[in-house]
Amino acid sequence: MASKLILTLDGEVVKEYTLDKESLTIGRKSDNDIQLNDLTVSGRHAIITTKNRTTSVKDLGSTNGTLVNGNHVTETTLVHGTVVQIGHHIFTFMMDESEAYEPTMFVRSEIDETKMDLPDWEMNSKAIRMRGKPLGGLRKINDPLGNTGIEMRKRFSTVGFQGKKLALINRSDDGYTIVGIQSGDNSRRNMDFPMLNGTKIGLNQTKLKEHDLISIAGIEMEFYYIH
Repeated sequence: MASKLILTLDGEVVKEYTLDKESLTIGRKSDNDIQLNDLTVSGRHAIITTKNRTTSVKDLGSTNGTLVNGNHVTETTLVHGTVVQIGHHIFTFMMDESEAYEPTMFVRSEIDETKMDLPDWEMNSKAIRMRGKPLGGLRKINDPLGNTGIEMRKRFSTVGFQGKKLALINRSDDGYTIVGIQSGDNSRRNMDFPMLNGTKIGLNQTKLKEHDLISIAGIEMEFYYIH
């Protein structure tokens, strides 16, 4: 069976692409196989190649680069569950289209727009203070491939499922904290609420410690520091 890419934007599944030909180009120009209307994406940004049952992604000299599992790459082989980020768009590589998947949990790093009115000198001072601070990440546990994860380099990251933001992770001088995001949705199952080490995440900031477990909709992610 052919492999496929699951395209998501802001946590919502946009489209599925079956990898039934040798190459597939991704970029902002209309002549790409996958056109992304995103100013952070280059005209011809990356290419996905499948040959001899091996699929790889190659950056085509793009301005902002191609990230695989949170790391910038020039070219690398994809394995089941690999996450490729191009601009604001996320592609998840699925090796077998018969494999069931549910877009339950997506992690997104972002800038809180309410902070953008800070003067330049204060924004710069914050960036300088963050240099050399431990970098945290989230990775799915019980992953046989051991490579499903994302680095949290920006000040704010959200976690959620099916396009709904359920918790906010804040990176500061003192480390990382997590807080629940209040929602008026009363139809959630108990398992859909974000949990930290088995306890529902509340609306007060809680400091994250290495190896803490965040659970959403049955998916468990481990918080860790990248040493």
